Amino acid sequence: MNSDSRVRDPYLVKSVVHSSRLLSAFRASGEALPLREIASRSGLPKSMAFRLLYTLEKCGMVEKIGENLYQSCLRPFKQRLYRLGYAAQGTDYLFSQEVSNSIKRAAAAEGIELISVDNQYNPKIAQRNADLLIREKVDLVIEFQTDENVAPIVAAKYRAANIPLIAIEIPHPGATYYGANNYEAGLIGGRYLGRWVKRRWQSEADEIILMELTRAGNLPRMRLTGTLVGIKEILPNLNDCRVTYLDGDGCFGDSFEAVRKHLRTSCSRRVLVGAINDPSALGALRAFQEAGRSESCAVMGQNASPEGRAELREPNTRFVGSVAYFPERYGEGLIRVSLEILNRRPVPPAVFVKHQLITPETVDHFYPNDRLLNMAAAGNPSALAWSVQTLFSSRRTE
Repeated sequence: MNSDSRVRDPYLVKSVVHSSRLLSAFRASGEALPLREIASRSGLPKSMAFRLLYTLEKCGMVEKIGENLYQSCLRPFKQRLYRLGYAAQGTDYLFSQEVSNSIKRAAAAEGIELISVDNQYNPKIAQRNADLLIREKVDLVIEFQTDENVAPIVAAKYRAANIPLIAIEIPHPGATYYGANNYEAGLIGGRYLGRWVKRRWQSEADEIILMELTRAGNLPRMRLTGTLVGIKEILPNLNDCRVTYLDGDGCFGDSFEAVRKHLRTSCSRRVLVGAINDPSALGALRAFQEAGRSESCAVMGQNASPEGRAELREPNTRFVGSVAYFPERYGEGLIRVSLEILNRRPVPPAVFVKHQLITPETVDHFYPNDRLLNMAAAGNPSALAWSVQTLFSSRRTE
């Protein structure tokens, strides 16, 4: 947030501000909402929302319906329509596609105009897109680009134009960060790899390979730091185990070639692989398979993206797990944070997503609709309609 939004206004009556936020949660005449939804939409704690609702009910501005529902007695506030800019990372990977689709859905649900551009994993294009969004006079920008060296340039452009910025996954100076808790995600994957080795290889391993994405900078690299710490936390006897860093650039092809080249000179019989993301993990796995050495590896991914989940369902796969980031949920959180910034509400400098380990045993529990979506992609539109309906109804209950 801009520093001027944090300056205390001596004339501002906070209780009135909170009440207006609560009343703004009612977006249509006759809309009846439970307390939990009102608190979520207004960004207020449930206890405060309850007290305000009780007071507004006594004042005749809110009506309680039954035990759990509330209805505004006022005409819904006409909120300003915002224009947000969204600079997508690219369309090559399913993780990026899911983030983009979720943002578009959430913006449409809030009646927000979204100006979308594609950075195409290209630093020069990212800078041109920043200039374009500034010319469009958007109210706020959500930026998804992975080059650490370009981040300060892009951020400076928006700062000069006085446009608030949210950065997905890669920190940008002065921007609100939204995305992975990288070290924690790495720890989750590393601990599971350690337990897997303890169970399957009697706590012995010869080498640990960590697949980097060097140009993304130090923060994403914390995934690999966490992975290594997690492995050694479970298996302290591996403190002297050989650790090899390979730069796969977060891509399937580059990771495949890097590991293929490494295996020509490596004689390690038991190798643990921790990767920056699923495409990189799968590239490493395919290199082991090509060399006829798949039984000598255990691979951990990050993101639990669709291609990673498909591999988890393969019989006897050595892709033993992936840490989920749930990109299909990013949009709801990003739009909520965007509105909080634009409405000058306090926002933490970093908003982390929740992580969950996905394994071959649990993938269908967390993603039961994958098979239906695959059927639809193969030409069964009725399956697609049913699966999308089921997906959104199940998400509301989580």
